[in-house]
Amino acid sequence: MASDVLMLMRGLAKLSQAIAETQTMQMRVAAAKDWQASAEDAISAAVGKVQDVVSRQENLSGLDKDFTSKWSLDGEAYEEGTQDFTTATQQQQVAVDPTAFDPASPEKHTGRSTGQSGDSSSPFSSGTQRRSFHQDHRSVSGLTAEDIDKAREAKVSPTDKPYRQMLSERARERKVPSTRIGRLANFGVCLSPDEAFINPQLQKIFERARQSADFMPSKQMMKVLSSDLGPNWKDQLEFFEDRPFAAASIGQVHLAKLKDGREVAMKIQYPGVAQSIASDVANLITVMNMSNALPEGLFPEHMIEVMSRELSLECDYEREARCYKQFRELVKDDPFFYVPHVIDHLSSKHILTTELVPGFPLDKTEELSQEIRNYISENILRLCLQELFEFRFMQTDPNWSNFFYNPQTGKVALLDFGATRWFDEDFTDTYIEIVRSAANGDREQVLKNSIEMKFLTGYETKVMQDAHVNAVMILGEAFSSTEPFDFGHQNTTKRIHSLIPIMLQHRLVPPPEETYSLHRKMAGSFLICSKLNAKIACKHLFEDAYQKYWSRKAKQGGTPP
Repeated sequence: MASDVLMLMRGLAKLSQAIAETQTMQMRVAAAKDWQASAEDAISAAVGKVQDVVSRQENLSGLDKDFTSKWSLDGEAYEEGTQDFTTATQQQQVAVDPTAFDPASPEKHTGRSTGQSGDSSSPFSSGTQRRSFHQDHRSVSGLTAEDIDKAREAKVSPTDKPYRQMLSERARERKVPSTRIGRLANFGVCLSPDEAFINPQLQKIFERARQSADFMPSKQMMKVLSSDLGPNWKDQLEFFEDRPFAAASIGQVHLAKLKDGREVAMKIQYPGVAQSIASDVANLITVMNMSNALPEGLFPEHMIEVMSRELSLECDYEREARCYKQFRELVKDDPFFYVPHVIDHLSSKHILTTELVPGFPLDKTEELSQEIRNYISENILRLCLQELFEFRFMQTDPNWSNFFYNPQTGKVALLDFGATRWFDEDFTDTYIEIVRSAANGDREQVLKNSIEMKFLTGYETKVMQDAHVNAVMILGEAFSSTEPFDFGHQNTTKRIHSLIPIMLQHRLVPPPEETYSLHRKMAGSFLICSKLNAKIACKHLFEDAYQKYWSRKAKQGGTPP
């Protein structure tokens, strides 16, 4: 009991640190914006004064030379204008950074605080070298427009060099499990099918907590490996990297090489994670309740039960290895997707070793051509429909890093099958009709099928029924048109968000258990298309899945609707 309390306190301390850092960052941004606005005012005033001086100089150009020199830009008037500007800028800079103009500060001599070189050659100094306002602005810091264009053209694309995952600089070596709440932050957005349920501020805090994930010290990690694989496990490897290149919620991943030359990824589970899931989930819910992150109407008890069950399955690496093999068999003839081999003799209940795949995660493909991004997105949606309606076996974690694109082969490797689940035919029979009704604009049928699936009881208010049907119709829009759907400029998320308060207030029952992971996967697939600014026609994707689904059912003796 005492150890659990201690772990909870450490987890809360970690989240508190993330909260403080997030708020500090926001304050710095706000201060910088205030300074920028004030500096712009000062610059405008200074420019106005200088322009006024220039105007007077032109008006007096025909007068006596000695009289004119009194008003020239080398005279006191210009210095007064520049001095006013410099003083105003210094005052604003000191408001943000008191050391910026401190004579004792070393930064004064380097010019880092003000952007000046510290000598009389600065354009804002009172010396004789000054930059004219009509000077060619295409040269910046000695660089011409041609230099800048060349630099832009030389920008390295993701396909120019191999991508290698690395731990965040915030990651620390620490005996685990030590901050379970910090690791469970990875599952914060899994509490509902839509991230909109989670407080945006808390999402930022969870993200900061994820970036500072701990990893096991070598001694603890070696103990896990020896316990599961035997004391001589290293004899089967050419080399093994002690420091992990990735750390997830329940384990960390190390690079190794087999005797035959193949590079592999070894995922090692943190000790004690599987045994502590129930208490960890309850602690996370407590933290979220304290942060007012869970609105009423989410049925947290139901979510805790579902979440605990899903996490328990993810901790079983032997089950995940079987899912790898089954999914590899399902997509063996797919022209776009493939699944790496599992290395059985280096895998166990707490260790999973697979071939290391080449390429980079999908979030690194944003700068590829529109054609390639469209192709990737179309196949992501095709796979999502295929998993649900053909395989009825779905990998429900749509994390970017679970899809690795190889530009040399033009294929995507599928990774991480811990969150894989089956779907019963009774569920998919009704769900496919809900999607079909939404794509056809049939609101009455959407409502009828939703009640049959127990999304609704049939006794909800008209307001709740309308909100539910509206949300389903919005989600079905992508599959309703033969024209390319612009995922980058759709407002689906915003429109769904506007309906959430109504559904939370009037919902009578929690949604079907299957929809938690299913909607997470579907929302993630749509998000990938959105991030890649895909423009693809989707109706044929669903119609093809629909026809194949009922054709298979007919061959098995089933009756189409």
